[in-house]
Amino acid sequence: FILLSTLVHPSTLSKSRSQDMALVTAAVGFTAYSPMMMSTNPDAPIKLGVNGFGRIGRQVVRIAMDRDAFVLKHINSPMSPEYMKYLLEHDTVHGRFPGTCEVTDDGLLVNGMPVSLSATRDPTEIPWKTAGVDYVCESTGAFTTTEGCLKHVESGASKVIISAPAKDAETPTIVVGVNVEEYDSATMSVVSCASCTTNGLAPLVKTINEKFGIKQGLMTTVHAATASQLTVDGSMKGADWRAGRAASANIIPSSTGAAKAVAKCYPVMKGKLTGMAFRVPTVDVSVVDLTCELETPTTYDEIKAEMKLASETYAKGIVGYTEDQVVSSDFVGETCSTVFDAGAGIMLTPTFVKLVSWYDNEWGYSTRLVDLIANMAVKDGKLAEEAMLV
Repeated sequence: FILLSTLVHPSTLSKSRSQDMALVTAAVGFTAYSPMMMSTNPDAPIKLGVNGFGRIGRQVVRIAMDRDAFVLKHINSPMSPEYMKYLLEHDTVHGRFPGTCEVTDDGLLVNGMPVSLSATRDPTEIPWKTAGVDYVCESTGAFTTTEGCLKHVESGASKVIISAPAKDAETPTIVVGVNVEEYDSATMSVVSCASCTTNGLAPLVKTINEKFGIKQGLMTTVHAATASQLTVDGSMKGADWRAGRAASANIIPSSTGAAKAVAKCYPVMKGKLTGMAFRVPTVDVSVVDLTCELETPTTYDEIKAEMKLASETYAKGIVGYTEDQVVSSDFVGETCSTVFDAGAGIMLTPTFVKLVSWYDNEWGYSTRLVDLIANMAVKDGKLAEEAMLV
């Protein structure tokens, strides 16, 4: 079964895989299906390498190993093979790895498939070509420009996907469900998957803007703690002293470029959005608060109806919708980019509204990154589009 993207939660699927795939493909232009299986095809068309085995790198490996179209070929990390095996198998947030992992003389054996390893800080020394890697997930945080990531291409990779916002103007930002059709195989060797918050915000913004119009907006993300923070008070580089306070005991105001970055994948929003973050002492799942002025007067019920329609049709698998009395832990493992919380939003006037939407900043974002690679592979000619429904 050849796959393009894991976009639909298994609970929403019918008993017919082909019916579900045809519905979502027709609605959003790319396949959306989440198989409950492990990839064991050494000749799978999408040959993946991962640089950096941190929170995102490990989730990308888990998700990619669930796709028949993917085969993991190589990981570059300074960790020992034994420690990599341990961290892959055990995860405080996402639980035990459902597959198998063994240490071998040559690296790892994941689900019976050999994965070679290296441990270098120089991308030109990573043996992507020898390992047969075409697509590299750049998740170290150290290489966030086209210039830096082209070093992966020098060592044999075909395409590089940055799991962070690009720090240069040259690198295209591609967000699945927003502008994936802009990917150009001939000219784009390096792309950014933006940030988890941009992925959580942009589909919400696009849905609301194209129905009601957004004049301007302020975004606040209440964001789970990440590895860049400190467990106890300590020193941090730069002027943001608050970033050095204990992540486990504080709500920490922080800056974020996620709102402004929406314009990189959805240019009509340029100059209309900005935002900030509050880092809170939870380990995963974040929530966007979008307070915006609308072009077209409406009611909150009409906004709810449009978000529900999006979740069931044209943005199915990207935009979710709930009327349940939910809290953050309910979204651990959520594969949608953003889940609209119908009961949490409020409206002051017919053109002034606060919208609330949840996202798993680890699993949901990593799912979108894998989806991006899969959609790129179709345009790159690695995966036949008609094979999506086979």
